[in-house]
Amino acid sequence: MTAIEPFSIAIPTTDLDDLRRQLTQARWPDEPRGAGSGRGVPLADLRALAEHWRDRFDWRAQEARLNTFPQYVTDLDGQILHFVHVRSGAANALPVLLIHGYPSSFAELLPLVEPLTTDGFDVVIPSLPGFAFSTPVRQSGWGDLFRVASALAELMTRLGYERFAAHGGDVGAGITGMLPMAAPGRVVATHINGPGPYPFGPPVDPQGLSEADAARAARFNQFQRDGLGYLHLLSTRPATLAYALTDSPIAQLAWITEKFTEWSDVPMDVDDLLTTVSLYWFTRSGASSAHFTYEGMQAFRAFAEHANTDPGAATLAPGGVPMGVAVFATDHSIRSLVDPAKTAARWTEFGRGGHFPALEVPELLAQDLREFLRAYR
Repeated sequence: MTAIEPFSIAIPTTDLDDLRRQLTQARWPDEPRGAGSGRGVPLADLRALAEHWRDRFDWRAQEARLNTFPQYVTDLDGQILHFVHVRSGAANALPVLLIHGYPSSFAELLPLVEPLTTDGFDVVIPSLPGFAFSTPVRQSGWGDLFRVASALAELMTRLGYERFAAHGGDVGAGITGMLPMAAPGRVVATHINGPGPYPFGPPVDPQGLSEADAARAARFNQFQRDGLGYLHLLSTRPATLAYALTDSPIAQLAWITEKFTEWSDVPMDVDDLLTTVSLYWFTRSGASSAHFTYEGMQAFRAFAEHANTDPGAATLAPGGVPMGVAVFATDHSIRSLVDPAKTAARWTEFGRGGHFPALEVPELLAQDLREFLRAYR
C-alpha cells in the first residue's frame, strides 16, 4: 500500500466481550498491609479503576469521538502507518506534525487540533510504528528514531507538504529533533516539551542552580533513584514484559496508570486514561511499543559509542532551524543543562502541567505552539 486510504476505528464486539470477561475473572495479588503507592499502583486503586473500565467506561462513545477526526493509513517502508489529518482551510496554512510519546498515543494530541486549525495550521498526528493502529510491526528496526523521522518526512511528502513544522514530547521530541536532518531544508521550525537530562547519566548537582531549577534537579534525582525501573526493563527485556501486557488487561492497566499518575501534575480524566489503555489493549501495542523503546535505546547507545560521546552530555540539537521549548511544572528541564548555549529560539516555563500536557493543560501547550509558529507561516 503506497496510496493513502481512509481509516475508521471499529473494534469488534467480541474483543469488548473478551475484555469484560478477563476483567471479571482477574486474579488479584495480595498486598502487604500499609504498602502505599511507593511500590506501584495500590491494589484498591487499581481494582476500582478496573471495575470502572469493565462496568462504566463506554468504549463505543470514545470510539465515535475518535472517529470524528479524519484518519488514514498508508504503507511506509513496509510498515502500516496510521494518522489523523485535519486541514484548516486557510490559504497560507502551515502544516504541523504532532508526534506523541510513551506511554501515549495519537489520542493524547487531539485536543490541540481545534485551536491549531482555527488559527490556520493544518494538523497531522501519526501513530508511531508499534503504537495504536500502526500495528502490527512485522520487522525490527522501527525503534530507530531517525528511521521514523525519515518515514514521517515521506508521509508529509505524500500529503503534498513541501515545508512543515513539527512538535513532540518524550520520544516524540527525539523524533522532532531528527526531522531537520531527515528532511533537510523542509522543516521550518520545531517545538518540543519537557526535555530533561539523560536518565542513565549522573545525578544533577543542584549547586549554583536557581531555586526553581534546584527543585527540578531534586525531582530528577529522585526519579533516577526509584522511577527508572520501567525503562531498565524496556531497555533490556521487552519480550518478557510483552507477555504480561498482551495477555492481561490488568497488567496493561497498571503499567500505564502508574505513569499517568506519577508523571501528571493535573489530575487525569479517567476516560482519557482508559481510552489510552484501551487503545494499547485492543491493538496489542503494549508489546510492540516495548520493542520500539528497546530498539530506540539500543540505537541511541550505539550512536553515542560510534561518536565517542557521553550520552549523558546530550543537549538540544535544533538542526539549524528555530526550536521552541515548553517546560511544564513536573518536567526535569533545566536549561543550563539541556540548552547551555541557549540555542532554543523560545523557552517558556509554565507553573502547571506535566508529561502529558496536551491532555492536562491543552490550552497552555496550544497557545505556546501558536505564538511560536505564527512567524513561520
